[in-house]
Amino acid sequence: MRSPDFLTAVGIGVSDLARSEDFYARVLGMKRTAVFKLAEMDEVMLAHEGRSAVVLMHYTDGRAISYRDNPVKLVFYVTDPAAMIEAIRAEGLAITLEPAPNASLGGAVVGMGKDPDGYGVELIQAPARADAPTG
Repeated sequence: MRSPDFLTAVGIGVSDLARSEDFYARVLGMKRTAVFKLAEMDEVMLAHEGRSAVVLMHYTDGRAISYRDNPVKLVFYVTDPAAMIEAIRAEGLAITLEPAPNASLGGAVVGMGKDPDGYGVELIQAPARADAPTG
C-alpha cells in the first residue's frame, strides 16, 4: 500500500469562525486559501504560502460540540518566537510556555500559547537556512 506524499492540512473545530480566522490571519500571518460550506459545517482554510494549512471548522448542524481546550497543538516555525508570544498575549490569550532556548532543539527558542478556543500554538525558532549567507 502506498503512503500519502504529505500532510496538506489539519482541521480543528472552532466556536467562532470569524474570531479564529482573524487570530490565525492577523496574529500568525496566515492567509485564507479556501472557504467551504458543507451540510454540517462551515470551514475556512488558512496557510502560509506553500505550506500545510489549518482548516477551521464550525459545525452548523446543531450537534453538541466541545470546542474548548481539546488536547491538540499546532506547531509553527517562526523567525521570532518571543514577538509571536507577545502578539498572542496582546490578544488576551494564555501563554503556557514563555520563550526560551531548548537544548533538545539545538538551542532554538520555543514558546507556547493558546488560540481563542484553547488549542496549543507552539512557536519554534525557524532553523537557519542551509543556503543563507554566514557573515
